[in-house]
Amino acid sequence: MTTVRSTFDTTLLESEERRALREAVGTLGRRYGRAYFTAAVRDGKHTDALWQEAGGLGYLGVNLPEEYGGGGGGMAELSIVLEELGAAGCPLLLLIVSPAICGTVIARFGTAEQKQRWLPGLADGSLRMAFGITEPEAGSNSHRITTTARRDPATGGWLLTGRKVFISGVDIADATLVVGRTEDARTGKLKPCLFIVERETPGFEYRQIEMELSAPEKQFQLFLDDVALPAEALVGDEDAGLLQLFAGLNPERIMTAAFSVGMGRYALATAVDYARTRQVWKEPIGSHQAIAHPLAQAHIELELARLMMQKAAYLYDAGDDMGAGEAANMAKYAAAEAGARAVDQAVHTLGGNGLTAEYGLASMLTASRVGRIAPVSREMILNFVSHYTLGLPKSY
Repeated sequence: MTTVRSTFDTTLLESEERRALREAVGTLGRRYGRAYFTAAVRDGKHTDALWQEAGGLGYLGVNLPEEYGGGGGGMAELSIVLEELGAAGCPLLLLIVSPAICGTVIARFGTAEQKQRWLPGLADGSLRMAFGITEPEAGSNSHRITTTARRDPATGGWLLTGRKVFISGVDIADATLVVGRTEDARTGKLKPCLFIVERETPGFEYRQIEMELSAPEKQFQLFLDDVALPAEALVGDEDAGLLQLFAGLNPERIMTAAFSVGMGRYALATAVDYARTRQVWKEPIGSHQAIAHPLAQAHIELELARLMMQKAAYLYDAGDDMGAGEAANMAKYAAAEAGARAVDQAVHTLGGNGLTAEYGLASMLTASRVGRIAPVSREMILNFVSHYTLGLPKSY
């Protein structure tokens, strides 16, 4: 299948090393392809072979520090990995979670022991980590998180209690980075903190949520009932919770944009191939503007979304957390909208064939909605931009 690539000169946007990374990851992804991905979903399996090979080649940890086995790059490089795998039809959802969120947070704020324990494994793919923030009663309002941690006077550690929902890949993750809240000794108010909870920790229970979503990664509810954690399970400074939390949420938005752009590129390439060869009258259907123009529009929107994603990654990697937050939200919004429209138009281009298992597009209709809903809804991003960027009165 033809891969839809950017048609303008990217020399000023990507270095030679990044272009080489893009090509190498694309080659790996196409070697596995959409058939491998859909077979894993159909058989209830995971994409372990692709994950392990990508880890062995250094792609999973391209953003992590070199001293811990990573590539020493940043979100710019990791977003390339996810985008190209998605464009090949086999996106790895846990790239958003394990190296991007968890790896970044631990690399920036973890202790020397935490870095040594987790980063080499996250970099080569031998370890995976999930991320637990969403709660049943909190939704998009992270200030309503009720998972709380209190000091255990007997051990000097922590007791963590609460519930989480829609947590990806807990069954295959070695640990979950859980967002909880601790009481500020000065004000008595609760503040966010991050804890590493290993999967086999007593009191840590997870149950699968049945989803109408075709993905190898499953979704889970978490139940934590006075889960006893050692003092060293706390990541970073107890008094810097929000800073540490957003150090992970901005990469999450950038990587979700990469997920949507890659998916959109795959769907668009499938539709373009079909429109180029499918002939009903004298000419291929792609010669008709009613077919060609929507596909051209989808390509334009995906390219624009990618540019905003690159801007967000640049700002984040440059250490501009506030600027990256604004750009990452915009990138996630633009990419989710562009990706969903590209998938929808691809299905429509193929007509009845777009709903067949042979072409693998119909299952992407549901998957393409994920970017519009998670990790933050399009409406909350519009709230953020209207208030933070435009200076309008806050509505939430």
